[in-house]
Amino acid sequence: METLIYRDRKGSNCLKWDYPAGQFSRQELTPLWVADMDFAAPACVRQALAEQAEFGVFGYPASSEGYYQAFLDWQRKWHGVELQRDRLRYTPGVVAGFYWFVQLLSQPGEAVLIQPPVYYPFRNAVKDTGRRLVTNELVNSHGVYTIDFDDFERKIVDEQVKVFLLCSPHNPAGRVWKRAELERMLSICRAHGVRVIADEIHQDFVYPGHVHTPAAAIPGYEDMVVSLTAPSKTFNLAGLKMSVATIPDPELRGRFDEFVGRLRLTDGSLPGIAAATAAYNGGRDWLDAILETVQANYRCLQEILLPARPKVVLSPLEGTYLAWLDLGAYVAPEGLTELVEGRCGLAADYGRWFGGSAACHIRLNLATKQEIIADAARRLADAL
Repeated sequence: METLIYRDRKGSNCLKWDYPAGQFSRQELTPLWVADMDFAAPACVRQALAEQAEFGVFGYPASSEGYYQAFLDWQRKWHGVELQRDRLRYTPGVVAGFYWFVQLLSQPGEAVLIQPPVYYPFRNAVKDTGRRLVTNELVNSHGVYTIDFDDFERKIVDEQVKVFLLCSPHNPAGRVWKRAELERMLSICRAHGVRVIADEIHQDFVYPGHVHTPAAAIPGYEDMVVSLTAPSKTFNLAGLKMSVATIPDPELRGRFDEFVGRLRLTDGSLPGIAAATAAYNGGRDWLDAILETVQANYRCLQEILLPARPKVVLSPLEGTYLAWLDLGAYVAPEGLTELVEGRCGLAADYGRWFGGSAACHIRLNLATKQEIIADAARRLADAL
């Protein structure tokens, strides 16, 4: 297993550590917010980029085929899914991808459904493109989130929903949806003519006892689903702007090609292609080390915080590298910012950003060294 290299990222033009003034109440906070990692990318990635830098020419890439083949091999080996090359397309990021597909699959004023509390760019994508937001709030049972299927179908019918934005695995709740849950959602969408955009960027962060099922790989529903994923979360490559969309429907592929052709955004950068290809071909040992680290950090948070403050609700970590905590037994919504930033000195993602009944929640990034997580847990315990 590859040894992880922790990096002190402060002062490195890093959004997570060098966040812009005004993002939080002050600058000197320990950042546990943005979902990227404090570890250097896999050695194979660093080697590929070093070789390219040494070569010293950064002209137009001739082809991305090596990258796509590496992605296809990864999906086959680690997710048991046989995808077809002609169904894959480039996007500069998963967020850009679902913004694009919302526009391709609906018209301004039409309804798009999300399941809060959910990754906040989902809500932004609906509003920024002039679509109408419809919510099917997840049911929270002591930190375990499930789907209200009756409400899901009722909202689709009553609001004439055109598109469903699916987060799988779910961010921030940490759920890895069971195949039966996915099939039921897709069946309802099929019955009412709803297209599905599946954000599967956390597909590789799934822990023992759970299995990620790619939505576009479920037989009978491929034509109505677009799946979006990337090496960016898996291998800490977000700044290289490489993501992949799986589009089984040939008519939608044609419309997508016309859309991105007008934007002149049809392929990745030379460094991005090199890094992503190397990661998919040689980064598995590094990922295994990350998965072990995240699980150990989750246990650390659990073992320090919960005995001291047993009314904190920490959602089970089935997927992602993000801890989701409900502090509502100890603090009111209006006091949460002062507690987290003022008393704990932490920069966290706030539940109110994700919508739904999460006003007293915070999301913490576990992809860092354990000393930081332990210190944050102690600060929270003391302040609460």
